[in-house]
Parts: sequence; C-alpha cells; structure tokens
Amino acid sequence: MIKHVLIAEDDAILADMMGKILSKKNVRVTIAYNGQEAIDALEKELPDLLLLDVLMPVLDGHAVLDAIQKKKMDCPVIVMSNLSDKMTKNKCRQMHVQDYFVKNDIDDEELWPAIQKYLR
Repeated sequence: MIKHVLIAEDDAILADMMGKILSKKNVRVTIAYNGQEAIDALEKELPDLLLLDVLMPVLDGHAVLDAIQKKKMDCPVIVMSNLSDKMTKNKCRQMHVQDYFVKNDIDDEELWPAIQKYLR
C-alpha cells in the first residue's frame, strides 16, 4: 500500500523538492503552502505523516498542531523549521511532535530514516 505524506511548507521550492524526493521513493505527496491549507488537507484525508514547518503564512505550524489536537487527529508529525531555539522545540514536543529538525542542519541520511519510521 502506498503511504501518504502531507508537506506543509511555505517555501515552494523546498516543498516541491521534498515532494519529488518522496515521490521517487514511492510515497504519495500532498503539499500545503500555508497552515490553513494544511488543516484543510488534514480534514479531507489524514496522511500517514505530516512534515510541518513552523513559520508559515495564514496560520503557523503551532496553529496546525493545535487543530490536530483539538480534532483528535491521529497523525505523526515531524517539524522542519528554521527556528532552533529551545522554547520552540519544547512547545512542539509538548504538542506531541515526534521529531524536530532545523532546516539548515537537515541531513538526508538523518531525515529519510525518521520519515520511514512512520511509514511502516
């Protein structure tokens, strides 16, 4: 069965590049370019994994995490953000984020195994 990943990322170049990489690995990808699009996509179809940016227009990643909790959606989340401060990381972890990566520090060899863990 083909797994489904929702990428919520406002950087279109990064989102599209990640989508192409995942598609080559036989993963079905949906891309949301802001927080509201992410919530709409989650309500339409719950993915096997959400890759979520924190800083996005319309609604930020924290608002998306809040909606996931309020609506009791069972969806693992990996945050990928430019924010590296402990306060942001802790807030995300308190909202049940499975993994947190800083975009500038992301290593493909580290990210893909984290993604695979939730697509089994």
